[in-house]
Amino acid sequence: MSTQLRKLHARRIWDSRGRPTVEVDIILDDGTLGRGIAPAGASTGTHEAVELRDGGSEQGGYGVSKAVAHINREIASALIGKDVMDQRAIDDALIALDGTPNKSRLGGNALIATSMAVLQAAANARRLPLWKHLAGEATVTLPLPEIQIFGGGAHAGRRIDIQDLLVMPVDAHSMDEALAMVADVYRAAGELMADSGRRAGVADEGGWWPDFSSNEEALQMLTRSIEKAGYRNGEVMISLDIAASEFGSGGIYRPGLEGRSYQREEWIAVLLDWLAKYPILSIEDPVAEDDTEGMINFTQAAGAKVQVIGDDYLVTNAVRVRKASANKACNAVLIKPNQAGTISETFDALQAAKACGFSTIVSARSGESEDVMISHLSVGWNAGQLKVGSFARSERMAKWNELLRIEEALGSAAVYAGRKALPV
Repeated sequence: MSTQLRKLHARRIWDSRGRPTVEVDIILDDGTLGRGIAPAGASTGTHEAVELRDGGSEQGGYGVSKAVAHINREIASALIGKDVMDQRAIDDALIALDGTPNKSRLGGNALIATSMAVLQAAANARRLPLWKHLAGEATVTLPLPEIQIFGGGAHAGRRIDIQDLLVMPVDAHSMDEALAMVADVYRAAGELMADSGRRAGVADEGGWWPDFSSNEEALQMLTRSIEKAGYRNGEVMISLDIAASEFGSGGIYRPGLEGRSYQREEWIAVLLDWLAKYPILSIEDPVAEDDTEGMINFTQAAGAKVQVIGDDYLVTNAVRVRKASANKACNAVLIKPNQAGTISETFDALQAAKACGFSTIVSARSGESEDVMISHLSVGWNAGQLKVGSFARSERMAKWNELLRIEEALGSAAVYAGRKALPV
């Protein structure tokens, strides 16, 4: 088995929003192929790795010809001959080659697509599924899914302020059962929207388009959808991605549907009221990324009862995770490979979170592809949870369906994480 990198080639392909993105193919000395595709977020944290886009008028400024050129020239020249079994050494070489703290010179999209391709090539060279390559002999669990029913925020033209209204099938006994439960809720939500004359297609990640007059009305409809699907007594719970950085800064929050501004503590009071009224078990980015005081205050008030996730606040960064743990600013972290820029840095953030006692949720982005790597990362790294988007559109379903294949491959060793994946 030869695991030296012989050829590296990048091309422009297209993501789930019809925007350009970067795909990288790596070929080893023995002909083994590894492929990686960079996802793209709509709601992004200030401190995450920066995508390199062409700008200008062509393709709305989203072109990736510069990133592709960097891979095919500078990155390829630096990596040819390296051993893909040493992921850390290759990722360190990519970071050094870029030379900026946020991957802005070569592009975070260029680096993550390359890093992903290296990882996949290593697994393929061993003739192992990626999850098994990562896990080795360690025990793994199938992740608790967080699946969007209604889209919002930057994923739905800011029609409502809450970015994701999701469900978690916490009381399922297998991945197969978990996905069937979500399918029931998704279908029920569509029927309720149709009955009320409000079904108008889907948002960026496949969730129903949020035709609501208030944020709380969306919560009411999601609760009704769970009940209509026949699930009660906490079998299916709600997860919210507030993405508060989209409408808050400096401790002031201006959600568009609320028609007013809130001071930090007033906004936290709104969220706490929702927790008291609806079956919510997880809240992501309840306050803005610059509001550490708000994160601490919200976690102090709610963290014993719900999962409080840092996304824009932590941006898959091990240093930020450790600081948040010291401050007791949250109890969970979203893990997005393209936020970090390389697979090794992504893994470091996940390991830091586990060491701090945080729960970990591997996550897709709103701009996705047919790539299923994050399904394998969630299992192989034993993350416990996976957030991909909704239960529609094939770039989402490919990832959920891959978990069913992994569950089948595990056979009698398959264990569904369920509630045990949560910190509360």
